Amino acid sequence: MTINACASWLAKYDQYLIISHKRPDGDTLCSGAALCSALRRTGKTAYCFDNPETTENYQEFVEPYLAPSGYAHDFAITVDIADKSLFPEGIDYPIDLAIDHHPSNDRCAGALCLDAGKSSCGELVFEIIKVLCGSVSAEEADLLYIAVSTDTGCFQYMNTNAMTFRAAAELLDLGADNRRMNTLFFRSVTRARLALEGMIFAGLRFYKHDLIVASIVTLEMMALAGTTENDCEDLAGIPGKTAGVLLSIMIRQLEIDSCKISLRSRSMINCTEICAVFGGGGHAMAAGCTIDQEPEKALAMILEAVDERWPEI
Repeated sequence: MTINACASWLAKYDQYLIISHKRPDGDTLCSGAALCSALRRTGKTAYCFDNPETTENYQEFVEPYLAPSGYAHDFAITVDIADKSLFPEGIDYPIDLAIDHHPSNDRCAGALCLDAGKSSCGELVFEIIKVLCGSVSAEEADLLYIAVSTDTGCFQYMNTNAMTFRAAAELLDLGADNRRMNTLFFRSVTRARLALEGMIFAGLRFYKHDLIVASIVTLEMMALAGTTENDCEDLAGIPGKTAGVLLSIMIRQLEIDSCKISLRSRSMINCTEICAVFGGGGHAMAAGCTIDQEPEKALAMILEAVDERWPEI
C-alpha cells in the first residue's frame, strides 16, 4: 500500500485503535500518538492502546491519546510492529492495517503500508499525515521528532540518511522543540543509569579477534544499580560504541530464563538473519529477538548462530 493509498484508507473508516509494540520505544509510541492526533483533526474517533510497558519518559506525550476503559474499536492499526511476537499483552484480535518500516514485517495485517527505506516509522507516519490532513500540527511535529530522533540515536545510527535529516528539518520548521526533546532523551540520565553503564563497559566481552563485542545485563546488575525500566532506553547502543567491532550483542535478562537480544552491525553481518533463527527480526544492521534461556546460554546460542552464517569472521 502506498502512502496515498494508506491515507485514503484512513479517511474511509472510523473508530480506530492504534497499537504500539511490546517494550515500546519512542518510535512506536510517538508515531502512533501523532497519527492519532491527525485522525482526530479529520473528525475521526481514534485512541492509542494503553500499553502497560510505557515508561515514564514517554508518558506525558502519549497520555492525551490513550484509550479509555471499555473503548470499542472498529479498526486496529499497528505502528512499527514487524510481527505478532511483538504484540503487547492484551492484543489478540485481527489487525486491519500495519504501518511499518521493517523489511522483516510478517505481513499478517489485512493491509500494509511499508517503507523499508525510512530510518524510522515516524518518517513514514509524517508523510501519511501530510497527505491525510494537508498539514502537521506543532504537537504532531514534537511527537514525530521524538520518533525519528530516538530511532536513529539522535541521528547517529547507520540507518540515518539524507531523508532523515530532511524530515527532521521540516519538523523543526513545523514547530518541533528539538532543544527540549534532545535534552530530555539524549542529554539527561539518572545516576542509576550511569551506574549501570559503568557495569556494562567494565564487563564487555570480545570474540573473533575483537570483531564481536558482547554485553550481558543481568537482573542482579539492574538491582545493584537501582535502575528501573525507565533507565533502559537504548542499552543496545552501548557496546557498539567500541572502535573496530563489526557486531555488537546486548543480552538483557528479563526473567530468570528469558533474555532480550539486541544486535547491531557495521558490516556484511545481517542482524535480521541471526535474529530470525530465534523468531525475531528487524533491519540488516539492527535487529532483536527473545530467547527463553539464562543469559550465558543465550549468548552462546547467538554466537553459534553468527558462526554458522559467517564462519570467516
